[in-house]
Amino acid sequence: MYNKNVEEKSCPRCDLTQIEKKHQRYKELIIIGVSAILLFLGLIFEFIFKINLLAKIFFISTAIISGYNIAKKGFHSLIFQRKLVIDFLITIAAVGSFLIGHGEDGAAVVFLFYIAEFLEEYATERAKKSIEALIKLAPEVATVRRNGIEIKIPVNEINVNEIILIRPGEKIPLDGKVIRGFSTVNQAPITGESIPVPKQIGDYVYAGTINNEGFLEVKVLKKSDETMLSKIIKLVERAQKMKSPTEKFIDKFAKYYTPSIILLAICVAIIPPFIYNLPFYDWIYKALVLLVVSCPCALAISTPVAMVSAITSAARNGVLIKGSTYIEEISNIRVFAFDKTGTLTEGKLKITDILGIKYSSKDILSIAASLESLSEHPIAKAIVEEAKKKGNVLKPVEEFKATPGKGIIGKIYGKIYYIGNERMFKELSINYPIEIVKKLQDEGKTVILIGNGRKAIGIIAVMDKIRDATIKSINKLKRMGIRTEMITGDNNVTARAIAKKIGIDEYHANLLPNDKVKLIEEHLAKKYGSVAMVGDGVNDAPALAKANVGIAMGVIGSDIALETADIALMQDDLSKLPYLIELSKKTMNVVRQNIIISILVKGSFAILAFPGFITLWLAVAIGDMGLSLAVILNAMRLSLIKP
Repeated sequence: MYNKNVEEKSCPRCDLTQIEKKHQRYKELIIIGVSAILLFLGLIFEFIFKINLLAKIFFISTAIISGYNIAKKGFHSLIFQRKLVIDFLITIAAVGSFLIGHGEDGAAVVFLFYIAEFLEEYATERAKKSIEALIKLAPEVATVRRNGIEIKIPVNEINVNEIILIRPGEKIPLDGKVIRGFSTVNQAPITGESIPVPKQIGDYVYAGTINNEGFLEVKVLKKSDETMLSKIIKLVERAQKMKSPTEKFIDKFAKYYTPSIILLAICVAIIPPFIYNLPFYDWIYKALVLLVVSCPCALAISTPVAMVSAITSAARNGVLIKGSTYIEEISNIRVFAFDKTGTLTEGKLKITDILGIKYSSKDILSIAASLESLSEHPIAKAIVEEAKKKGNVLKPVEEFKATPGKGIIGKIYGKIYYIGNERMFKELSINYPIEIVKKLQDEGKTVILIGNGRKAIGIIAVMDKIRDATIKSINKLKRMGIRTEMITGDNNVTARAIAKKIGIDEYHANLLPNDKVKLIEEHLAKKYGSVAMVGDGVNDAPALAKANVGIAMGVIGSDIALETADIALMQDDLSKLPYLIELSKKTMNVVRQNIIISILVKGSFAILAFPGFITLWLAVAIGDMGLSLAVILNAMRLSLIKP
């Protein structure tokens, strides 16, 4: 019973950073508003009332208010870091404009650049908000049962093995295992699953997911900084900091580009007036226009804004990408190599056939389950589970004897029974229907024989169930021009049957982990170039690491998957692979579009600056602020792509 008298400790997030950011945002908006009014008044007094002195006062006020931080940043970078940044170029352009009598242009330059910077910061904040949204998924406090009393305490004060209580509609605060109750849980915030997942005793639940209608008691398995949600947050934060080859190239380009533009602007300002006797003020103005129009702001953000948009969009859809490098690389993939068990299949054996020879299928299942109930083998578990599901009562077994790699012998009500593989029955000279066994094996099934004395009395076939999305996903990949190959440790017969049923282009069987690495390195990479490996993140770790892109299935609960793979699927859902390729290709298209439009606009404006067609304010309004906004909006389209 919940004790309302117990003092509830609260833990409001001490998010002073967010408060400071809001205040800073309001301050920036006020600066924009005040500067806009001053600039407007300056233009009115300059061109309508023709009161130049008053106009200059308004222009200088605009420049000081909106340009103070720009100038401060520009000179700080030059003096203390010895770097030429865009802010310094803008400052030079603004000061130069005032010195040659173009105060309206100088004021417009810093004002419009301030707006451009504001928009870029806003775009960056939008990307970071995905992290904030993830952080807010987990509640700040949780209800814990201590000494028989229910109390609410901060989640970071809850220890492993404590019992937390989750009522209908509440968010689950920590990773744990259900020890009491039944409910459905909305795991969409973590896995992207649209359908609530049933949870009962023994099932795992994850921080940030939502309990729907039932009451759950959960034993805590992970502290607040070790939950799956906290790992995802760290992964996405790290991914946003990583840079792709294209981003690195643009950064390197911008490093040499800015000094080159300054040198060119100096030449434009000096050579025509001093060598060709052309008007000094005209060419100074054109040099300043060239400085402004050549600012690589839009070019610098063209790639990172698209990459961050793609990474955060993928995270919302249950796909974790460790960095923009892998977004770029996945667009080059020509072949996907798949592990079989746990990837193309569910990794859980299911009974597919129960055949009795002069015995009913019910009797065969009952005998088999009774013998296998004493074994820990995966096949044994599948048989026992099937028997319990069908309501079969297990019989007592005497003189139980297990032979590793062959089967089991035991007595039920004084009668001897055998259950095992073909090898066991051949060694015991027990006849069995070879043709039926071969037919089942050709279908990719594992066959278990049940015998009594000197004859076989039944056959049970088991098979690792193919995932629901496997065949459809493989077909989609093939339609996209991607080759698919299966690399598995299973025998050739099973591998061939599964590959044929799924529609895989080629299969490779009987492979150890090291064999998979060699196959990727010496065959697939040499033949096709870029290779993606999809596995369960445990025994496939070496192959995942060797491939150009390693993609882990079943990441929930698997630390190895998160550590080894470059990309992790939060659900065991192969349908996310075609989505991943589409996202990657569209992201790279957006990157190319952003780079091309930046170069074309900047280049055109630079050329048009020489005949005097481009003014300073036009250079900033369209060539810088407008272009940056276009690049940002283009990148934001990536968030619309859905699986």
